[in-house]
Amino acid sequence: MTKAIERAHRIWRRAVVASGLPSLVDRRIVRSRVRAEPRDRSRHLLLAAPGGGNVGDQAMLEAVLENTAGPVTLVVPDRASVELPEEFRQRVEVLEIPHLVYGTGADHRASVASFGRALAGAAQLSVLGADVMDGRYSLPASARRSNLARAAALAGVETRVIGFSWSDRARVAARRSLAAAARDGVRLLLRDPISAERARRDGITPVEEVADVVFAARSVDGSAADELLQHVTRPVALVNVSGLLAGRVDQTEEYVRVVEALLQRGLHVLVLPHVDRAQSGDMEACAALMARVGELPDVSGVPSILTPAQVRGLTARASIAVTGRMHLAVMSLLHGVPAITLASQGKVEGLMQLFGTPELRIDAVPGFSAVVVDVVDQVLPADSAARQSIRQALPGVVTMAQRNTVDLLASAPTGQA
Repeated sequence: MTKAIERAHRIWRRAVVASGLPSLVDRRIVRSRVRAEPRDRSRHLLLAAPGGGNVGDQAMLEAVLENTAGPVTLVVPDRASVELPEEFRQRVEVLEIPHLVYGTGADHRASVASFGRALAGAAQLSVLGADVMDGRYSLPASARRSNLARAAALAGVETRVIGFSWSDRARVAARRSLAAAARDGVRLLLRDPISAERARRDGITPVEEVADVVFAARSVDGSAADELLQHVTRPVALVNVSGLLAGRVDQTEEYVRVVEALLQRGLHVLVLPHVDRAQSGDMEACAALMARVGELPDVSGVPSILTPAQVRGLTARASIAVTGRMHLAVMSLLHGVPAITLASQGKVEGLMQLFGTPELRIDAVPGFSAVVVDVVDQVLPADSAARQSIRQALPGVVTMAQRNTVDLLASAPTGQA
């Protein structure tokens, strides 16, 4: 009975979102608050991705901050969901608005009013789009992000949605909300050519093609690599087991075979979690793998989530990566490291197209370990075609990633943090 009630509630919420009435109410609240507040327009307002233990979300946030200067107001649902590195704390104000994206009723309306007040002091609004715009994870949240961006543009605030993917199965209400935002002046920055083409096919125009903003990150912290690899003499393979895929395929046995193959090829395997959340986190999935292979020579694990800069410190030392998390692939490719990536959400194809390495995308289906091992043998040699293609494409991809922040308030010159 409980499952039936939950399903009925989801259907009802989708119908309400599709009606457009909640979005209309939110836009009116924003307009009234912007008109009522003093408008000094001196800050950059940044609506963060969910965060909360997700290294990829944290990496996107830090990459944006690295590539801008001046005062920033960071809008988050919970202050504990984001950790600001020390170098950003003087100029970044964290504004907690708990019910803005995921709330309902009076709490949500009050949060929208708070957002409107913050918007009155903003020269620009950026929404970290990531993979949360197409409605595949949460339709109401996707529609709200698009609608808040639209409300800001209608209030005269220069607005963009930074580097995001678009599914070939985007929800109808998410498509309509994003298309309306584009029509009203929101800049849509799609992070790969396949996503851009899908959006155009769905009637969403105009769109601009960029790359994931994390390709514009510059900070690298080698402290974790120094500690974790201090006794390692072999080349290093980073292996991530994504908890997001755990309910779709039995990964543990597949990854055991991958690890054994990597060891046979003379590599040290470092098992690296990328998301620490109660639901769909990687800690349990990585622990299950370590329970099977952790006693083998030349296998070690990372016991906790690292910072994005520390992850980049590890990818700088790696020879290859096998991952179920896209941003670990991004941070590996950033250092020229082939990243064999399990795909399930339709966002990996475009990433690999940027580098001309479609073979690095692997379907997350039973038996994937055999395909992964074949690709390892193709890309592991130092002179492999994949490595050459990655090296040749990387400068252009970094330039595309920097387009996410071009023309933002007091954008930082290239090479400055």
